Parts: sequence; C-alpha cells; structure tokens
Amino acid sequence: MSFDDAAKVTAAHLRRGAYLYVRQSTIRQVVENTESAARQYALRQRAVALGWAAEQVVVIDSDQGQSGSSAADREGFQRLVADVGLGRAGIVLGLEVSRLARNSADWHRLLELCALAGTLICDEDGLYDPTNFNDRLLLGLKGTMSEAELHFIRARLRGGLISKARRGELYMPLPAGYAYDPNGRIVFDPDVSVQNAVRYLFATFARAGSARVVVKSFAADGLRFPTHIRSGPRSNDLAWQPLSHSRVLSVLHNPRYAGVYSFGRQHERSGPGGTIRTELPRDQWLAFIPDAHPAYIDLATYEANRATLLACAKAHGTDRPAGPAREGNALLQGIAICAQCGKRMTVRYHLRGGIEHPDYQCMAAAIQTGTARCQNVPGLVVDQAVSRLVLDSLSPLAVEVTLNVQAELESRAEQADALRHSHVERARHHAELARRRYLAVDPDNRLVADTLEADWNNALRALRSAQDDYDRATTAAHTALTENHKQKIRSLTADFPALWSDPATPQRERKRMIRLLIEDVTLNKTDVINIHVRFRGGRTTSLTVAIPPTGWQKHLTAPDTLALVDTLLDDHTDAEVADILNQAGHRSGSGAEFNPRTIEALRYDHGMASHKSRLRQTGMLTIREIATQLGVHTQTIHRWHADGHLIGQKANDKNEHLYQPPTGLDPELLKEQRRRRSNQPSTQKTPGGAV
Repeated sequence: MSFDDAAKVTAAHLRRGAYLYVRQSTIRQVVENTESAARQYALRQRAVALGWAAEQVVVIDSDQGQSGSSAADREGFQRLVADVGLGRAGIVLGLEVSRLARNSADWHRLLELCALAGTLICDEDGLYDPTNFNDRLLLGLKGTMSEAELHFIRARLRGGLISKARRGELYMPLPAGYAYDPNGRIVFDPDVSVQNAVRYLFATFARAGSARVVVKSFAADGLRFPTHIRSGPRSNDLAWQPLSHSRVLSVLHNPRYAGVYSFGRQHERSGPGGTIRTELPRDQWLAFIPDAHPAYIDLATYEANRATLLACAKAHGTDRPAGPAREGNALLQGIAICAQCGKRMTVRYHLRGGIEHPDYQCMAAAIQTGTARCQNVPGLVVDQAVSRLVLDSLSPLAVEVTLNVQAELESRAEQADALRHSHVERARHHAELARRRYLAVDPDNRLVADTLEADWNNALRALRSAQDDYDRATTAAHTALTENHKQKIRSLTADFPALWSDPATPQRERKRMIRLLIEDVTLNKTDVINIHVRFRGGRTTSLTVAIPPTGWQKHLTAPDTLALVDTLLDDHTDAEVADILNQAGHRSGSGAEFNPRTIEALRYDHGMASHKSRLRQTGMLTIREIATQLGVHTQTIHRWHADGHLIGQKANDKNEHLYQPPTGLDPELLKEQRRRRSNQPSTQKTPGGAV
C-alpha cells in the first residue's frame, strides 16, 4: 500500500463497510476460469491491508454468469448501487472496471453515487477517490475503454459468424420439418408425419389465404403441429402442440421452407421495453443463398405467401389493402374503389326489414380532413349486378370447377386423415417401447419395475386417447362427405347459379371466389351507379344500374294508381274508389289493400279534391240549400228526388247527397207544395195533453 493510497482512506471510510464485487460473464467462465475468480476474491486482503476489518468486507458474488453489458438483470450490482447511495459503503473493490460494468451509463452512474457518498473505488491497479478530479477522469477513461473492449470482442465474434454465414456454413437451429444428417447437411425431417404436417399447413394457407383460417382448420380437424423445444432438459426434442397464429406466421415468413439459407433478416436494438426486432429488406440481408437445401415450397410461392400476409394486415399505410374475405353481406368488401378519389371504400351496414344491407362509402378524406365523404353507394344492387356477371363468366367453366372442387375436398380429407393416423402410430410406438422396457427389467427390482409399469400405463392411456380422437374425427369426416354431397357437387355443371344463391353457402366463400376472378371494382354514383369491373388478367367490364329507391320512396303508391284514383273521385266516394282499386288488383305502397282511410290520406298527401268538393264545383247544392231555394221542406226534397223530379248524387260515405238545381220542375207542383205548407195548421199541446 502506497502513501497516497493510505492518505485517501479516512476514519469515516473505515467506519463503513468494504464491498467486494465479484463477477464473471458466463457460466463456462465460472466453471473453467477459476484463476480469475481467485484473483477477485483475493481483493479481500487488499481491503484488510487498507484498514478494514475482515468482518467488514461484504462480498457480492450473486451476478456470477451474468454479462456486464447492462445492469438490468444483475441483482448484485443493483444491491451495490443501493448500498452506496445509502452511505453504507466506504470502499468498492473490483478486479477491474469491466467486472463492475461494461456500460458507460451504468459505470458513470456508480461514479456519481460514489462521489456524492464519499465512497472510494479500488481495483487491481490502485485506489481512487471519485471526489478527486484526476481520479475521476482516470476512472471515466477506464470505463470508456471497457465499453470499447466489449464492442471489439463482439465485433470479432460477429465477424466470424458473418463470414461463415455468407458461405452458408454457419450452424443454426432448424425449424420444424428439417434436420441435420450425420454429415451436417440439411434434409427433411425423417419423421414423415412432421413433413406431412408442414405440407398440410402450406396447402391450407394456399386455399384459405389467411393465417387465422389455417389455425381454425387445424383446430377443427383436431390436428397438432410439431415444434422443437429450444431449452430445458428436453432441449432439441420434438413436441406436438396445438397450432397458434404466431406459429403459422413464423412458418410462412421463414425462407428456410423455400430452400433458402438466410442470415441477418432482422435488425435488433435495445429499446425501453426490451429488444426491438425490425425485419430488413432482402437487399440488406447478410446472407441469401437460394436452393441451399430441400424445400417444401418454391421461392415464388414463398413470395406470394408474404404478399398475401401483407394484404391481410389490419393496418398498412394510409390506404389499407383489400384484406382477407370476412363475414358480412358485402360481396365487394375490400375490393371496392372510389372513382372520385381512388381510395378503397369501406362497408357500412343498415337494417331494413330485419336484414343487413351493405353500403359502400368512401371515408378516407372525411376521416383525415373532416370534410364530407366522397360518395355513398347502395351495395345491394351493386352486389347483385356483379353476381350476375360472375355467374355468366363461370358458366362455361362449370364442369372444370366441379371436378376441381371434388378433388380438392377428397385431397383435404386424405391429408387430414394421414396426419391423425400418424399421431396414433406415434402413440402406439411409445406404448410398445414402454412395454419392452417393463418386460426387460429385473422383477426383483421393484422400484424400477413400478416406475416402468407406470410409464407403460401412461403410454397405453395416451394410445387409447389418440385412437378415440382418430375414430371421432374419421367418423365426422366421412359423415361430412357423403354420396349425397358428392352428387350435389357434380350437379354444379347444371346448377352452379343455385349453389351461388343457396343460403347455406357462406358469404365468405362467395367473396373468395369473387377475388379469384376480380382484381377490383370501381364505383361512381351520379344519376345512376356506374360499375367498372377489372378482372384478373386485365379484362374489364362496365355496368350501369339504377339507384334503388329509398325506404320512403319504396312505400309510395304507384303513379298509375294515383292517376286512376284522381279519375275515379269524379264519380265515386272514397269507399267506392277503394273497392274498385282492390278489384282491379291495385295495392298501396306498402303492399296492402286500399280502404277509405287510405284513399283519404292519398287525397291529402297529393292535393286531390274529394268527391264532394268536385260535385260542389259543378254547382250542386246540399239538401238544405236547395230546400231554402225552393221554399220547401227537406222531406219534400227527399220525396221529389225519389220521384225523379230532382237529380242528386251521393257525395261521401256518410250517405250525404248533393242535388242539381231544378231547371224543368213544374211550377204548379211548386205552388201546390207551398200552399200545403202555408195552410198546414200548427199543433199545440194543452195543459191536459189535448191538442
């Protein structure tokens, strides 16, 4: 110990503890580099030489096997920093700066705390006081050099990895479906069931075009997918697990299945929430070697699968692609284009009569700028027009479609059955292996015999469960594809339109068929709806359909019926008009029969005069008006009308009549009637009741 070192140690330092931090980067170093550990533990003698008692030395070695690149997972280093901040440490000892930290941020944070708490730092080269500028400058340089050293070590190691990867010689864990042969070459997994599972996944995705549908298909068929266990006591073993969505995506994105040896597809960096991985463009990959090993799919199929996944993404850029075919009545969901702005149109549903009807609307600019939407196109008539176009296009190919559909269904059933049967065979093999182990054991060794017997029983139970699952799935599969169903499939040659219109056909399947034929459909709504269909391959077709009436327009009475009502009101009352219309087969806008109240409502809504008003316009008078004009009683008017002396007509359904003024009435008849009325004695009752 030099004089300068002794001068830095004060009584205040000695009253606190001496903290010795011991760390080696890997478990292998802990096991093999014992000399380095001995040198670190020997620093306790250095603390004793500086004046600390042996019982004051606190050894922190809980970070053995941990990297010093970060303090996130090093509990020992975090404890050291906490005790320094609480003023419990008089000195911190480490073999070198790299043992404490290889990250400048962690190292300078420790220096700052040591300076605030007045804690000394000691390594193999000397004793340092962080409150002293020169010592702190030297410690800062040592921390920077330690971080740079870590960078150089990593660069040398990564340089070797990259060099081997560019030659295609770097050993990397293989995905399910591949294995290394004894010569180190990559081959298909010897287990045929593993190969069939991988091929079935790609075939299902080729049919469905959606990773989620692949997961649902495996779950519906009771199938499992192989995966390699990467850690633990069963590392590198093969396990069969239910297929997950993330597993499907990893398989479809992995170029290994296309026979490509690749390295450096992703860029990793540390972020606030942990490691952030970003997939790089292909031209930035460190290694890309096609046809490096056997492939399950070709490279073109791999690229097509990635393009399909990209189109199925829920969010991509400002204009989301078509996306996968989903549930819903909108036949053109995802492929309808606005003719005014070129953006993809979204779907909105409304209920009419308890049935969902789609509307295609362009909301891109409205959402971004708060302006009005470009257009809103009724979807039902558009879907019907496109459906008719598709049926006309598919009719010549109905026979070929029939054969392809039937072959596809039979192929899918055979593939699923082969995968389920492989699970049974695997369980039977394990049971037979457990039986042989049990029979080969010494009967006197009861402990081992009991264990092997339990394993045999477990294997038999697993075999029985696998066999039951296979039987149930096989029965369901055979039931699903009966001769009746096959005959219906064959009838597609003459009845494809009926199948398309069958309510049992899922709308999602119609959408998938539409997307196989049509690239997109451009809609433009003016006084009519203009539909421009672009087929895959370049052919285009334009259609024009009328804009369907709105709800209230559909309930309007037909114009010819209104004209007939207006004509009939000249000579008939409301009830008579309703009877005539019903007998002629006319119906109201709601489809119901007419009645007097309906005719009355039509008159008010369309400004038509009633039958009474029309009679009044011709000069006809009421019974009181004509009685006053003639100077007679109203009963006389009734009698004259009955005798034919006056012309009258029924004015309404209340049996009210209007009369034409008399022109040819006999004057003597009037005089006689007036005389009778004037000479008629009035009747008067006496108090006794006599007249």
